[in-house]
Amino acid sequence: MKARYRYRIYPTDQQKRLLAQLFGCVRVTWNDALSYCEQIYREGGKKPKYTELSQRLTQLKKIEEKRWLTEVSSIPLQQSLRDLEAAYSNFFKSCKGQRKGKKIRPPRFKKRSAKQSARFTDNGFQIGQHNVTLPKIGKLKIVWDRDLPSIPSSVTVIKDAADRYELSFVVEITPEKLPDNGQAVGIDLGIATFATFDSGEKVDAPKPLKKHLKRLRKASRNLSRKQKGSKRREKARKRVAKIHAKIKDTRTDFLHKLSTRIVRENQAIILEDLNTAGMLKNRKLSRAISDLGWRTFREMLSAKSEKYGRDFRVISRWEPTSQRCSCCGEIGGKKELSVREWRCLFCNAFHDRDTNAALNIKAAGGHSEAINEHGGKVRLSKKKAHLDEALTIFKPVQLTLF
Repeated sequence: MKARYRYRIYPTDQQKRLLAQLFGCVRVTWNDALSYCEQIYREGGKKPKYTELSQRLTQLKKIEEKRWLTEVSSIPLQQSLRDLEAAYSNFFKSCKGQRKGKKIRPPRFKKRSAKQSARFTDNGFQIGQHNVTLPKIGKLKIVWDRDLPSIPSSVTVIKDAADRYELSFVVEITPEKLPDNGQAVGIDLGIATFATFDSGEKVDAPKPLKKHLKRLRKASRNLSRKQKGSKRREKARKRVAKIHAKIKDTRTDFLHKLSTRIVRENQAIILEDLNTAGMLKNRKLSRAISDLGWRTFREMLSAKSEKYGRDFRVISRWEPTSQRCSCCGEIGGKKELSVREWRCLFCNAFHDRDTNAALNIKAAGGHSEAINEHGGKVRLSKKKAHLDEALTIFKPVQLTLF
């Protein structure tokens, strides 16, 4: 399977100028090709293929106004055209229903203030002991915090909005299966408590956006007062971008550590399929839900489960996990979000709302170990949905490691 390994790089001032020139050429190549495709579409023609766009780029380099495109390596320029071809292909497949998930937007123009990237293929870079050599850029100082598992097939140099530089290598890794320990866990995701396990353990999220919200608002107001195009506005923009980067890094670090711990400790992992897109429409909860990163957590669990040979399952969102008693299996009705503890009217068992939901998620995933108030096991097979209808397996194509 393929994976990404990212490393921080520290270019010199001259290399930063050369990288800025490279990013600009890649951005112009993408935007020019996209504008040409939209023009052909308005005239009633079909979208140009990669070969036609590549020939057009060669002709553009011969024009005096575009002669500066020849001052950078041609590999990232060609790769940007291939990325545009792939973006259009995914868009058309999404419109025809041939691509899973919600419909995606058509390719959009790239901005100078957004994240910049340029990709080199395997014959366009050299890896050294303390540096990586890129054509017409030179040797970039890199921090190897871990070894590459194999020879990379490509490398992407990235500059984010906070002016941090990274190299992202695509490598082939061999999935290493962990020994089967027979453990299974049902996980209930929530807002007040990020994750509740069927064992009763609760994990709180760091909620970085909530902690930095006051500082972010102040920096954003300061940015809005600056004149567009001025140097002070650029400084204010970088200040806002650094706050956003801090929020993202804190959240990603938490999700990686928790997902790795869960995958290493359990053979079977069961989650509930949450309608995150629908929940985000609630203006009172949208910010809190976005601050948690449920979708990213699910993708991490799925990718790491595939890598380490674990069984990852997602039960149907229509399973009444919060309404059903985990002891007797009876459904006690819908409960408000403010109700965190309740007592079953049928068996008189007292439940914590989140722990009870985690137990029901585990049972619906095929691991029923419910215990009644007398310490005996209860069978919930007649109360749960059929596994073939309730389970949804999510298999990502690529695993990104940080």
